Amino acid sequence: MNTQETIDLLNGLKLRGMAEAYKAITLMPASERPDVDMGTAKLAEAERLYRDNQKTQLFLKTSRLRYNANIEDIECSAERNLTKAQLAEIGDCSFIRRAENVLITGLTGCGKSFLACALGRQACYMGLRTEYLNMNKFIERIALSKLDGTFLKVVTHLERNDLIILDDFGLQPLDMNSRLALLQILEERYDRKSMIIVSQLPLDKWYDYIAEPTLADAIMDRLVNNSIHIELKGESMRRKKKK
Repeated sequence: MNTQETIDLLNGLKLRGMAEAYKAITLMPASERPDVDMGTAKLAEAERLYRDNQKTQLFLKTSRLRYNANIEDIECSAERNLTKAQLAEIGDCSFIRRAENVLITGLTGCGKSFLACALGRQACYMGLRTEYLNMNKFIERIALSKLDGTFLKVVTHLERNDLIILDDFGLQPLDMNSRLALLQILEERYDRKSMIIVSQLPLDKWYDYIAEPTLADAIMDRLVNNSIHIELKGESMRRKKKK
């Protein structure tokens, strides 16, 4: 079997990372090629890296993140009420491993959604399935699922994610179905998986936003306990960038 036939066979077996590594090895001078043990290790490592990258790209695509943000892009300052230590605490996504929530509040334009998307992208890089939803889309999806009988399917789909980002919490009025769906999702995820909730409303206004006292108690209990609260401040980042 010649070199090209071997490469074709590896690609046919969907060992594309291994195929590329094998091709690279064959192009090396004979005196510099690794021995059998080292060559096999290199091929295996190349395939692992290829699959990890493919998984990351899939998670980034299905996450539907609003912004192409990275942790390195986040500005830390006293003016923003965000320190490098606070960013480091959440930037390594260890809060997901601990099944904690992150609650991000602040005025319009202060970078709440950008920070949430940077954390979501970091989670994807770490092999954690992530999904971004703004509140309007969440309420719409729940309403449609109730009408067409796919509610359990929607909840099950969301539950698969290691991290759910729920943006614009507080902008769209909640109906009873949305309250119940949010409670069910939080109940399923409590002490198991994480959520990032982004809101213009101060944390002490969330109870009134949920409105129905019994459900508000239950939702807030699951949201606030075992959570990290980041309150961003300062000038609008959009206005600052324009200047």
